[in-house]
Amino acid sequence: MGFSWTIFIDLGLISLALLLATFLRARIPFFQKYLIPNALTAGFLLLPFYNLLAPRLGMDSTGLGNLVFHLLNLSFVAMSLKEGSAKGSGRSIFASALMIVQQYTIQCIIGLGLTALFMATILPNLFLNFGFFLALGFGLGPGQSFAIGKSWESAGFENAGNLGLIFAAMGYVWACGGGIYLINQGARKGWLDRKSVDRMAKKGLRTGIYGRDEEKPVGSRLTTDTEAIDTLSYNLAIILGVYLLAYLLLNGITWPLNKFGGGMGKQLADTLWGISFIFAAVVAMLVKKLFKVARIEHTLDEGCLNRISGGAVDIMVVAAIASITVVVVSRYWMPIVVVGLAGGIATTVTVLWTASRLYDNHQFSRAIMIYGNMTGTLSSALALLRVIDPDFETPVANDYMFASGITFALCIPLILILNLPIYWHTTGDPMFLWLTVAGIAGYLAFSVIAYLLMARGKAFARIGQLWYRE
Repeated sequence: MGFSWTIFIDLGLISLALLLATFLRARIPFFQKYLIPNALTAGFLLLPFYNLLAPRLGMDSTGLGNLVFHLLNLSFVAMSLKEGSAKGSGRSIFASALMIVQQYTIQCIIGLGLTALFMATILPNLFLNFGFFLALGFGLGPGQSFAIGKSWESAGFENAGNLGLIFAAMGYVWACGGGIYLINQGARKGWLDRKSVDRMAKKGLRTGIYGRDEEKPVGSRLTTDTEAIDTLSYNLAIILGVYLLAYLLLNGITWPLNKFGGGMGKQLADTLWGISFIFAAVVAMLVKKLFKVARIEHTLDEGCLNRISGGAVDIMVVAAIASITVVVVSRYWMPIVVVGLAGGIATTVTVLWTASRLYDNHQFSRAIMIYGNMTGTLSSALALLRVIDPDFETPVANDYMFASGITFALCIPLILILNLPIYWHTTGDPMFLWLTVAGIAGYLAFSVIAYLLMARGKAFARIGQLWYRE
């Protein structure tokens, strides 16, 4: 019996949690009223198990992290193989990239400013880098926040890695709780389009299960004869084949960086693997083009691709939430609460205010996508988007995927800036402090100028209103 059961134990627990969450949604009005996705409920049901009980049973959340990584990539492959998935708007893509950079900048300014205030008053021994955990935990997510925080511990910043996880956990609370609240507010105040609002009002959506006598919509169609190969097997084989090609492409790109690039090259290679979903999606669109050239694109079934993508997102969201390690560091409780609350409020307000004036279409869906990712991770953003766009029919998710690639290039200097205050602390050289301030100021100037150019006449329209409607 030398077989490994780890992945199937994790999948089994996720499945049980999803079934329990489905039962709760179908029976309890609270979950129906606020349209809480079953995957979010299931993730929070498993969170205590993986934090408290699993370690005593000799289990950990490593497998969950692997599931999140691979299922995120596979969901983008499935979405990118769909017809029309590449027909996004160039303007919307750049607008999303601008908003992501803007949110990183705002979170850095708030975190840095509040940390400096604490250092000048009641917590003089606090590290200035503490403030950057707002952008790291909320914007980048638990993995990057923990890794960067861990690297700061060698300079004397105790528990920095765990602080990164705490801010990531707080971000998930903002993403899930705040996101569901915003969706309900959007439906009530008319920020959402009428089609989405009408769909949300249906009983089947509220309970999450179609009734016995209700007409069931068609989820997918057969494009292959089952005697030869099942349509699900065929579409899944294409997705997994594309994923293998993406893996080979990334290996080819990162091998010379690891081999000859030194420390910086290895760091860049690791970062590229962290955004592998972009490479996976690009390879998928190239494969789709080849299918069209070969005139076999009709063998791909959009409904089947939707089901695969939807299933991957459901399991991924549960695993992402359940894998959060909650560690309480009493030493930092006051700045954690203050910075976390201020950052969450600022992110919520600025995302809504800016998105309603910057985008030309799907404003609220794009705002929810930005909000979900800039408080939680891409998995929580997709979970929120599915409430109002269940089959990813709009270009919102795909546009955001392209925007992430642009943002990666724009934010490389910002990631380097985040490490400068630790050098100021260890060397005492104020140059590192002034470089930090200058770098953040530069990103703020870029965000403001780019916003004015793209929003044009709507840039400050009805400035006192949280959501702008023409």
